[in-house]
Amino acid sequence: MSTLGIIGSGVMGTVLARLAVGNGIPVVMSNSRGPESLAGLVADLGPLATAGTVEEASRAGEFVVMAVPVTDYQNVPAAPLRGRTLLDTSNYYPIRDGRIEELDSEKLTTSELIQQHFDGVHLVKAFSGILAHHIAQLARPSGHPERSAVAIAGNDASAKAGASALIQTIGFDTVDAGSLADSWRFEPETSAYTWLYMADKNTAFEDRTEALGAPLPAAALRTALKNAERVRVAERTF
Repeated sequence: MSTLGIIGSGVMGTVLARLAVGNGIPVVMSNSRGPESLAGLVADLGPLATAGTVEEASRAGEFVVMAVPVTDYQNVPAAPLRGRTLLDTSNYYPIRDGRIEELDSEKLTTSELIQQHFDGVHLVKAFSGILAHHIAQLARPSGHPERSAVAIAGNDASAKAGASALIQTIGFDTVDAGSLADSWRFEPETSAYTWLYMADKNTAFEDRTEALGAPLPAAALRTALKNAERVRVAERTF
């Protein structure tokens, strides 16, 4: 697997970087504050990790992860990413992001909106239906009896296949949820979103980031995606 670029050094970006280097994949970390702010993180990640600008991370390899709030995607230049596959972890939370008319009206899914900015980029929605600390807890090698799956969606079959191979390398099976127009199936508050990975399904919302995860096999995720009902985005409270 070639070098993985990562845009965003928060919890999600760091968890995915740690899994990548743990499986022998070099990473180039970046954020909006510049490479110098990442010295401690890349030292902790080890010799397979380096720090760069957003543009350098975008050009580092065939695949790039974008782990930034949905309000920040327009600050990521599209040109360096053209022809590459961008794994987008974004979700829309009105309590954090404010109201976005195109999403509240359901004219577009979150990933369709983001794809408009990234002309010529193969966007694949991934890791947006599972909490970051559950990614760290549940990653397992291929063939492990407690291997979990995550959903992906995208408009380009080849990009999805490549993204799936990457995700499988770092510890998860994948279930194809369809196109970006179908990606609502694992957006916030649907039945295929985050709580499926909770060991205690009655976990309170405020306790979610400390909750223990439980394996979710591909068959169970596939059923949840199939049975998901679309949430009225304008009525979302978080």
